Amino acid sequence: MNENTSYSCNIKQIQKDRFAMRLRSVGGILSSEQLNAVVEVAERYGSGGVHLTTRQGIEINNVHTDDLQEAQQILERAGLKMGADGNRVRIVIACPGNATCRFGSIETREIAEELDRRYFRLDTPYKIKIGVTGCPNNCGKARESDIGVMGVRTPRWSAEECIDCGACVKSCPVQAITCENGQYLRDEAQCINCSVCSVLCPAKAWGPASTGYTLLIGGTLGKKPRLAVPLKKEIQTKEELFELIERTLQFYKENGRPKERLGHLMNRLGEAEVIHALIGPN
Repeated sequence: MNENTSYSCNIKQIQKDRFAMRLRSVGGILSSEQLNAVVEVAERYGSGGVHLTTRQGIEINNVHTDDLQEAQQILERAGLKMGADGNRVRIVIACPGNATCRFGSIETREIAEELDRRYFRLDTPYKIKIGVTGCPNNCGKARESDIGVMGVRTPRWSAEECIDCGACVKSCPVQAITCENGQYLRDEAQCINCSVCSVLCPAKAWGPASTGYTLLIGGTLGKKPRLAVPLKKEIQTKEELFELIERTLQFYKENGRPKERLGHLMNRLGEAEVIHALIGPN
């Protein structure tokens, strides 16, 4: 979805003629120039402070209605765009991913930026929140989002590199690794495809056989919380990942009721039925 026009996301406060300006920051990334513009607007037009939202956004509170246009112009000159509210796709959040985090299995920023470019402010039956997280630690809230992208890693053990220290057995968060007669075995059904064994192995005997994406759908917090469930695990290409996301959003637009979150649509129609409609029989 291309953004060709200026857009305001100003949330009315209980104080008369005062608004909170909600800003857009994909993956929580802002430059120092942009931060300086936020400070300028907050001090000149707001209360001198900002609210950092739970979804990596910034809100400048207590801006008078007469100052909104001028304040927005200052922010836009610094490259800052306004956020979203209402029944549409909201700001895409992301953890740092493998750019800086040793547990990150995937690059997250480019994925978040592409999702933002394609879908930000797309009209939907109700709000859609998207989270991108580099691994099953879930710092990017993939399990709590309507659509979540999670990096996953399939580990492989090398007998030649192993020093038989047992660190992998101790560190595995789901006890999926066992040792029998000097052979370290991974229970594929138990493994959650995190990166803990490969990251914490001192000899690097555990390495990634492959990395990919798990696409989760149907998560939400709020008054009726619900964790997202996997639509498909270990997706190997970005092309397939984005194709499934496109398919999911289209299904939601066609079948969702007004003010019905994607997860609540799944409750109504049945998880298995929705997954079957999106990807066919497992």
